[in-house]
Amino acid sequence: MNYLSTRGAGAGERHTFSDILLGGLAKDGGLYLPAEYPRVSAEELTRWRTLPYADLAFEILSKFSDDIPAEDLRALTRKTYTAATYCNVRADESAAQITPLKTLGVENGAPLALLELSNGPTLAFKDMAMQLIGNLFEYALAKHGETLNILGATSGDTGSAAEYAMRGKKGVRVFMLSPHKKMSAFQTAQMYSLQDPNIFNIAVEGVFDDAQDIVKAVSNDHAFKAKYKIGTVNSINWARVVAQVVYYFKGYFAATKSNEERVSFTVPSGNFGNVCAGHIARMMGLPIEKLVVATNENDVLDEFFRTGIYRVRKAAETYHTSSPSMDISKASNFERFVFDLLGRDPARVLQLFRDVEEKGGFDLAASGDFARVEEFGFVSGRSSHDSRLETIRDVFERYDTMIDTHTADGLKVAREHLQPGIPMIVLETAQPIKFGETIREALLREPERPAAFSGLESLPQRFEVLPADAQRVKDFIVANTGG
Repeated sequence: MNYLSTRGAGAGERHTFSDILLGGLAKDGGLYLPAEYPRVSAEELTRWRTLPYADLAFEILSKFSDDIPAEDLRALTRKTYTAATYCNVRADESAAQITPLKTLGVENGAPLALLELSNGPTLAFKDMAMQLIGNLFEYALAKHGETLNILGATSGDTGSAAEYAMRGKKGVRVFMLSPHKKMSAFQTAQMYSLQDPNIFNIAVEGVFDDAQDIVKAVSNDHAFKAKYKIGTVNSINWARVVAQVVYYFKGYFAATKSNEERVSFTVPSGNFGNVCAGHIARMMGLPIEKLVVATNENDVLDEFFRTGIYRVRKAAETYHTSSPSMDISKASNFERFVFDLLGRDPARVLQLFRDVEEKGGFDLAASGDFARVEEFGFVSGRSSHDSRLETIRDVFERYDTMIDTHTADGLKVAREHLQPGIPMIVLETAQPIKFGETIREALLREPERPAAFSGLESLPQRFEVLPADAQRVKDFIVANTGG
């Protein structure tokens, strides 16, 4: 398996899975993708149906990482995907399934279900990939006797998932940027209360996009990146995206009885990483009818899939909402889909994303390319605070199920795209306790709190407040790496 940049750098060179594992952006600022997507046969789909999650992960990941010995990769997936790791919330028989499918009911002739992805250590879907990334990084670093300084940005859940996956890992430090005072109290406490010496939290005076821009700026300083061994766990990291492909297959198998059936997935999305994994699963041959992108009030992705216009918002135009993990107005992973949409033409991709930096966006509506969006199965919709509250109440009253704010965004938009006879699977994103303020507003009651997180918000917190300035972040990294 060879990897290439969406912007064309290194064309003709060979990049293996291990080559790009510890990094983020390609040297031209593009994102890595396989030179071609591996296809899954009908025989493989049949054989994979009954596999436990760890072995299904091995089968899928092995198609993208043929440079890792099979016995090592299998050991890593089995070490990662255990019921003991993914049963923080539900300590019943469903925990052994890792990602159980919860059927809600039939609406407008379509079976509607939640794929439960938030049973891991930090109660968010990010754990599904991040726990594997932690083990992959430790494996790769030990193999080559190297160290790594991870630089990431989070709007809420990536940070805690990364830190819980990397805490105590040999040869790894984590420098995680988050928007100062713009995450929920629970999310903030999950990150800032960690006292492990290899974990550094940086609260950036700005919004998530400011933090993300800093990560990109540091990654594009190739001399600094090389000297201080900078890597990333944000969803721009290819290994994280491909690890998320696994649960699309698992959800499909749980919702169907034969490979002739089709399903649709709705994905709450801000940075496009989670739904990009669904796109990859579909390109591999998984029978996906629709990929429904659900946004909150920060609707840059919904605007594109409705109009063909991709228009990023400035910090002042980015809303602080009750589904804060999606308060993103510059979707980093979107470039991977645009690359496929444009027939994998790196020169055009490079020009379009130069337009993003120089003009704030681009318009594909008039070019004819936008018409191809339907070929890839994408549709979209948006939610608001009021519809979020209404959906949380309705699902609790109708199905006796409490959902978080982002999953509510997903269910609201999913209901707008139901097709009779085609199961609609909404990807659950987090446990309701992470957004207790809105749950209390919607249901007039406290969300359930796992015992392991009792008193979390009252723990001592350790973090550094910095301006939204890449140089200040570089100086902080240097000061804390002995550089």
